[in-house]
Amino acid sequence: MAGAAPVHPAEAAPDEEAEEAGRLLFAKECDFVAGAATVDALPPDTLPEIAFAGRSNVGKSSLLNALTGRNALARVSHTPGRTQQLNFFDLGNRLMLVDMPGYGYAEAPKTEIKRWNELIRVYLRGRASLRRACLLIDARHGIKDTDRPLMKMLDETAVSFQVILTKVDKVSAGELTRRLDAVHEELRGHVAAHPVVHLTSAHKGFGIAALRAAMTALASPPEPR
Repeated sequence: MAGAAPVHPAEAAPDEEAEEAGRLLFAKECDFVAGAATVDALPPDTLPEIAFAGRSNVGKSSLLNALTGRNALARVSHTPGRTQQLNFFDLGNRLMLVDMPGYGYAEAPKTEIKRWNELIRVYLRGRASLRRACLLIDARHGIKDTDRPLMKMLDETAVSFQVILTKVDKVSAGELTRRLDAVHEELRGHVAAHPVVHLTSAHKGFGIAALRAAMTALASPPEPR
């Protein structure tokens, strides 16, 4: 991670003003709104939404907690497959953060996997306020076969998605470079993929400011003073 830029390509990194706007937004209250295990339970889509998706234990809960500066916004669990619903969090009445169910947990009952997949498909296809999906990828492993069905689904539903590499502190600089090259190469085959990849470490705080800035650009504007 030494010397790595928080975004790739590096020229896409936010400036100080954008990072400060991100800091201010993510310092606001972030309140749990709803947990939806069925389509009928989805809350009204009144705010711009950013959804977070990834394999079980990719570090999704840790990243959400790091972004919002809270220890237990999204519970960090060592039990794969714990998040089994879409959890909605209102950030300062300007942005809705959506924690999606983890996938790729082989021991989950097939009926549950089918239910999760259908819920996610309906959510992605019909959510007018969804601005972007963040696809979290463990930097130690890169994109895996379990990620590809969701990437295909995001293409099919025309939902812009952005790869967020997690746990970049756990790989060497050379390995990280190879991983980035492989990710960018694969993203060229996806029409919904955003070209900028974010590099993060929730444990070290690396890349958090840049990711906050990118998300703040998608939020509702602040109320006039």
